[in-house]
Amino acid sequence: MRTVVATLAGAAMLAALAAAAVVYAGVYDVSASTPHTQFVYSLLETAQRQSVRMRARSIEPPQVAVSPLRGAACFKARCEQCHGGPGVAPEGIGLGMQPVPGPLIDASGTWRLREVYWITRNGVKMTGMPAWRLRMSDADIWSVAEFVMGLSRMSAADYAARMQAAAGERCSTEATASASAQRAGDPRRGRAVIAQYACRACHLIPGVTGADVHVGPPLGGLARRTTIAGKLPNTIDRLEDWIRFPHRVDPASAMPDVGVSENDARDIAAYLMTLH
Repeated sequence: MRTVVATLAGAAMLAALAAAAVVYAGVYDVSASTPHTQFVYSLLETAQRQSVRMRARSIEPPQVAVSPLRGAACFKARCEQCHGGPGVAPEGIGLGMQPVPGPLIDASGTWRLREVYWITRNGVKMTGMPAWRLRMSDADIWSVAEFVMGLSRMSAADYAARMQAAAGERCSTEATASASAQRAGDPRRGRAVIAQYACRACHLIPGVTGADVHVGPPLGGLARRTTIAGKLPNTIDRLEDWIRFPHRVDPASAMPDVGVSENDARDIAAYLMTLH
């Protein structure tokens, strides 16, 4: 038994060393102009499929009817540019991504309704698929999932007719199921929300993982500061205003307005105010 354990431990060590050598020697080509190797592609695809199935298994569809027109409108606004549709090619951003997003015409043969809902709501790491839960209402996410599940039954003409019928519909721009605007900020939710607005792309934020960036100032110790952006008193209400409308405070600021909702700004500010 000791020999078996020692052999397995040695094999694991060699595998770890080989993986480290590949990473630090820069052997693997990360350019988007070169597809993944089939091994990496299959590994990512299998990990995605099993992860989604496990996390979506307890989700139950809503009891109320979804809106086919809203589903078509949201698919057009949020999905078509990367995935295309029957008779419609993806836009350039979708054609050049690796892994390729691919058409969703066969989604009903691979995924269940609750799994399409989970993917649309939460996104998928390492694929470019974003999480739409902060930018679409839950009802609209379910409508998109239902629409995707019906794509396999649509011809190009059917799809075009659906999109024409849905032309007057507008997909929600944020999740509307949040609690009342008068509620207190939730630091735990704020920490999760920060990742969905790409704040970590510019700022070093304790407790939020990301690359080593120096675009904007680091936010560690923000709760101890006396001012925000050198202009506003450092209170939670003022911090919410800065997060939502930075150019109202400082028109020359490089801080972009990324459309943070009132509830999300309240939660982000609550988390940032825990950073002493």
